[in-house]
Amino acid sequence: MTLNDELLAQLGDPGVEQIAELLGTDVASARKVIEATSGTIIGGMARNAEYPEGAEALRAALDEHLDADPFNADVASLSRDGQSILGHVLGGQGTEEAAAGLSRLAGVAPGIIMKLLLLLAPMIMSLLANRASSTGMDAGAVADALHREQSALPGRLEDLLDDLLDGIFGGAQPSVPQQGRAEPQRASHPEW
Repeated sequence: MTLNDELLAQLGDPGVEQIAELLGTDVASARKVIEATSGTIIGGMARNAEYPEGAEALRAALDEHLDADPFNADVASLSRDGQSILGHVLGGQGTEEAAAGLSRLAGVAPGIIMKLLLLLAPMIMSLLANRASSTGMDAGAVADALHREQSALPGRLEDLLDDLLDGIFGGAQPSVPQQGRAEPQRASHPEW
């Protein structure tokens, strides 16, 4: 079962219906937007976990989310936690870029996608924390699991999200700044 499957199961039909209302769409479309949004968050975590310090920081942060129950939390506390998580996973500007990219993909206003990103990030973090704890994952195993999650996405969605994340993380751009061009900033933040 993927993290997205677990997320949908935890949300249940009432949760997905609430998200459909937020998005102004039907339940089937809401499920697709949830999958794309969770895929972006998971993909950002996977990109950060490609580096040993990022994987270690993520593994440590998961321990802090073990006792959380974001599925029964109020929207304000979820949004605060989500903002912190997304700041570490994608960076502030990267989070805005993710919202804009998902907005174009889903045909929903960026502000609404931003709300969804903020709500889903703590839920995904909690699900991953529980999985890591119950199976005794170390940082390397968490990184491997995140990469398997990415490859479980449907092909077209995986390609679209890879392009979106390449834009946020700098993709295959050179690490040496070119004349008149700023060096791309990685969104990785080793300290959670």
